[in-house]
Amino acid sequence: MSSQLPVDNGVAPWRDPQLSPTERAEALLPLMSLEEKVAQLVGVWVGAETSGEGVAPHQSDMIDNVAPWSSLIQHGLGQLTRPFGTAPVDPVLGARSLAASQAQIVAASRFGIPAQVHEECLTGFAAWRATVYPTPLSWGASFDPELVEAMADRIGRSMRAAGVHQGLAPVLDVTRDYRWGRTEETIGEDPYLVGTTGAAYVRGLERAGVVATLKHFAGYSASRGGRNLAPVSMGRRELADVILPPFEMALRHGGARSVMNSYAEIDGLPVAADEWLLTGLLRDEWGFTGTVVADYFSVRFLQTLHGVADGAGDAARVALRAGIDVELPTVDTFGAPLLEAVRRGEVDEALIDCALRRVLIQKVELGLLDEGWQALPDEVAALRLDDEISQGVAVRLARESVVLLRNTGVLPLPVGGRVALVGPVADDPMAMLGCYSFPNHVGVHHSEFGLGLDIPSLRDELARRVPLLSYVAGCGITGDDTSGIPAAVAAAAEADVCVLAVGDRAGMFGRGTSGEGCDAADLRLPGVQADLVRAVLATGTPVVLVLMTGRPYALGPEFDAAAAVVQAFFLGQLGGQALAEVLTGAVNPSGRLPVSVPRDAGGMPSTYLSPPLGHRNKVSSIDPTPAYPFGHGLSYTTFEWSDAIVLRAADDTHGEPAEPAAWPVDGEVRVRITVANTGDRAGTEVVQLYLHDPVAQTTRPVVRLVGYTRLPLEPGDVAHVTFDVPADVASFTGLSGQRIVEPGEVELRFGRSCGDAAATLSLRLTGVERQVGHQRELLTSVRIEPLVAVPHSA
Repeated sequence: MSSQLPVDNGVAPWRDPQLSPTERAEALLPLMSLEEKVAQLVGVWVGAETSGEGVAPHQSDMIDNVAPWSSLIQHGLGQLTRPFGTAPVDPVLGARSLAASQAQIVAASRFGIPAQVHEECLTGFAAWRATVYPTPLSWGASFDPELVEAMADRIGRSMRAAGVHQGLAPVLDVTRDYRWGRTEETIGEDPYLVGTTGAAYVRGLERAGVVATLKHFAGYSASRGGRNLAPVSMGRRELADVILPPFEMALRHGGARSVMNSYAEIDGLPVAADEWLLTGLLRDEWGFTGTVVADYFSVRFLQTLHGVADGAGDAARVALRAGIDVELPTVDTFGAPLLEAVRRGEVDEALIDCALRRVLIQKVELGLLDEGWQALPDEVAALRLDDEISQGVAVRLARESVVLLRNTGVLPLPVGGRVALVGPVADDPMAMLGCYSFPNHVGVHHSEFGLGLDIPSLRDELARRVPLLSYVAGCGITGDDTSGIPAAVAAAAEADVCVLAVGDRAGMFGRGTSGEGCDAADLRLPGVQADLVRAVLATGTPVVLVLMTGRPYALGPEFDAAAAVVQAFFLGQLGGQALAEVLTGAVNPSGRLPVSVPRDAGGMPSTYLSPPLGHRNKVSSIDPTPAYPFGHGLSYTTFEWSDAIVLRAADDTHGEPAEPAAWPVDGEVRVRITVANTGDRAGTEVVQLYLHDPVAQTTRPVVRLVGYTRLPLEPGDVAHVTFDVPADVASFTGLSGQRIVEPGEVELRFGRSCGDAAATLSLRLTGVERQVGHQRELLTSVRIEPLVAVPHSA
């Protein structure tokens, strides 16, 4: 039973830091019994004790007959699930409880291998008193990957300081149907924006030493009717060209070390059972060497929801064969049912060894198998999960993600004017938070602990800046009670300006209007909020309509009377401050829409990534043209775009225009535009570059994003913005099913949005059709060259 096989330095080889992680894993694996192997492939859902003395197995409707703790850890343990994100616990005491439990795990098993600890971290470390950042739709609205990376770094640092090794984020699902409740968790409807932003998040988390987990691989967001877990009807081209690229970017340019499967079934095959997707594509073609962890209960769902497995042991067999390494959240099918299936000869032990090898390698990389590993991080004594640096990042991201959709001149709010604040979300701190924030996800079940954070509402923050502010809720977020609308109308009628704040409350499985399991039948505002909007608009008082939501809601003709429209997507704990600063003019808005805002509540699903027949045409009576398109957003200053040019060669910064504009199918083209701030205040423009491919062997989106950058400019300042665009970004899945770059005429369009091209450059992709794969160039590089400022006249 001895685990010690010493080498020259007297250290067991699997603990020897001079060996590679693979060598160390290979040295340990053959020493382990079947029970010890399987124990490394499961998690146990626990909650940290408030005493600081340990954790307790978690009970829920989905977890029956939880074994005693001593029994669960007797052969070791692969993962501990959410010790901080299950119930409120003081962070320092939680870290001490976790460390005590790790010591028990190490002592209980032959090899003394600690558990890998994971937590949710989509909008911050999912722990009591941890900073709550804006939701992913806000990340997308910022068009600022560098800031998202800084946010993820802060999240990762707090997790490692508490003893957590793996974060279940980012979500890389591309929005396909706004009705889906988890739209708030997505970054947007464009794969380039999702991929570049998601990769930045991964870099930040991984730099902090936390394993990033890409989810949900893949197709989850394309469910029929926007219903959670509903079947996905999708061909291989949509999967390859829209759904998969963000995952490729986050692996290659982020360095993610884990992937979580999607709950979805695609064309009748659940992803948890899809060997082509989880092994053939992810591992064999893309070369991924990290771990694949099961989304919670998804292995058991192969039996109970999908009906593709005959019992728990068979579900474990199907999942292992497909490529799932670790069952989460807690031991179930990978426990006794898997052991029995192996002993009956129904599951090859080699499948277990394959998964175990990847688990052990990752634990080696995390330092969990090192001599002298300590369960309690050194930083725990000073652990503070909501510090000033984190708050600074949170409020900056919130400011950058506020999108000004319309403004007739009413914003910024007039100084000294009478302002009526109306609406059900205006004085609700929870209206700032997404469904996976700790206060919404966990705290709502433990109200006796309070929020654990100071989360000012929009009313709180406006009251600090607007002396003559009145407030009336008008109605609830949900329900059919209209009795408060007359008071709201009266308040608006007496004011110089009315700020009307409507939107969502995030929740889980029907307990909110947005969030996991909170899908929408259509895109009308919840409850009677639309009635409130119509009534207030009818007063004739200038109305600033503020949407605080987790998805875009339809803004039809009846909303055109609004003097201004502002969109915010769950801005986090300091969202009230950010919104108030934008409304009063302290901050110049610079957010851009990561999803289109539809005009018709029922004319969906439709995103901007549609071929010609997916847009307005003469063969359908439904017009899917949005009220505001992807990429749209206004500022309090003005920008002029001019002098778009194709430069001769990628290495010629100041070349003359190339005539004709040839773009080799294996090369790169350099294009440039000049942008000037022609207004009277500093502002940030978002320069977007779109590809239009008018003729291809398969239908193509009318335009799609291939590059972007934020461009801050002082009044009168001018800058060149140059994009180096590899031909690979023009690739798509051709007739053969392979990704190709096809020669022919294309356009690059500089856009203020997908629907507002400031300049168009015609090019010709030259050469012969070229096949590309996973190693193709994925990114367009951007450079900003400030020029001499233009003299500004007031």
